[in-house]
Amino acid sequence: MLQDATFWVAVAFFVFVAAVFRKAASFLTTSLDARADKIRKELDDAQKLREDAQAVLEECQKRAAEAEGEAAAIIAHAREEAERIRQRAEADVKTAVKRRETQAIDRIAQAEASALSEVRNMAADLAISASRKLFEERVASGAPDPMIDASLAKLPQILN
Repeated sequence: MLQDATFWVAVAFFVFVAAVFRKAASFLTTSLDARADKIRKELDDAQKLREDAQAVLEECQKRAAEAEGEAAAIIAHAREEAERIRQRAEADVKTAVKRRETQAIDRIAQAEASALSEVRNMAADLAISASRKLFEERVASGAPDPMIDASLAKLPQILN
């Protein structure tokens, strides 16, 4: 066996395979370790990017919530302002209606006063005219009437 060439070829072959396997294993281990490190680094970068993206998402959600709150506040303020404007408009309309009502009442009172004044003036004119006519008839008959004289004397006091 030790002198057989096949045996030594087999031993040399196994030594060669072992040496190659060792070198190849070392090379494979080194390349796999490098690849594992590269993958680990990529995973760490991906994790960091995911955390950054999560932080950005939370910030965006926070801003969206703040914007919704501000929008709700703006809407509430607008509704309050609209209610104040409506109440002010109602008050202005009521004031305008009262003012026009007062003006109408004043016009009616002026018209009544004017009509009453015209009626008094007409009554005075008719009374003067009737008195004049009676006076002229009495004067034309030639007999003075003491009643007419007394009425004519009181007439200026009655008219004022």
